[in-house]
Order: sequence, then C-alpha cells, then structure tokens
Amino acid sequence: MHASAQRVIDAATACDLDIEVHEFPDGTRTAEDAAQAVGVEVGQIVKSLVFSVDGVTVLALVSGSNRLDVEALARAAGRDGARVGRLDAQAVREATGYAIGGVPPFGHPMPLSTFIDRDLLRYPSVWAAAGTPRHVFPTTPDELVRVTDATVADLREAT
Repeated sequence: MHASAQRVIDAATACDLDIEVHEFPDGTRTAEDAAQAVGVEVGQIVKSLVFSVDGVTVLALVSGSNRLDVEALARAAGRDGARVGRLDAQAVREATGYAIGGVPPFGHPMPLSTFIDRDLLRYPSVWAAAGTPRHVFPTTPDELVRVTDATVADLREAT
C-alpha cells in the first residue's frame, strides 16, 4: 500500500471508521475519472477542495457533479461576504499533508473546518480520495459527516 494511502487508512481507524482503499493505476484525479474507474455516478465522488475564507483554511467536500459556490462556502463558514480563494498546490500540501488530487476528507496534520455539500447526502455511498490521485475509498455520507465533524451546507453553484 502506498504510504499516503496507508496514512488515510490509519486516520480512518483512529476515527473508528473501517475503510477499504482501492487503487486505480490509470488515476482518479478528476471526479469524472474517478466515477468512470469506480463505476458510479459523478455525483458520488467527493471533491476535497481547500480554500481560504478571510485567511482561515477550510475544507469543502463537494459532490463531483457540482461546482462550489464560494459565496455559499463563506456563508456556511459564518463569514458572509468574506474574501474566499482557492489555495495553491503548496499551501494545500502544507494544510492537509497531501497533494491536490489525493486530498482525503480527514487525516490532516491540523484540524480544518469542514463543510459538506448537501447533495452528497442523497447517495447511499460516496467515494473519496485516499491520499493519492490513484487511491479512493467508499463510505457513507453519514460516516463522512461524523468523522470530519462537517457542517452540512448548500454549496452547489446555481446553474
């Protein structure tokens, strides 16, 4: 098992969550790639997006079929009208311990305020990154909320 994926397994175990990590050599870097590899709807893929909300690093867990509404994220974080920006690759690695494309929803070196897209809750199972762009794991939305202590919010950008 890749060391980053093993760290995710260890973090899950520490949260009393049993996960089975799957590796896809062709990669699961995008939600579309992951959905195709796993054989599920794109909406069942959890995108772990790391943003700054007025200088505070937060994690948004967004359905793979949705675009994040940054204003909705600011409201969910209790900072309506805040300056919101996506972190660069180096800042993401520093905040989470993982590279973009492999950021898991938990197991970061420091606690991150986490917000979960309400649309993920409509699926019986969802798939999230497990430390690398090739490793993913399934879980239920309820377990994801529990282990991340996430705030459920409407994060989808209006179409």
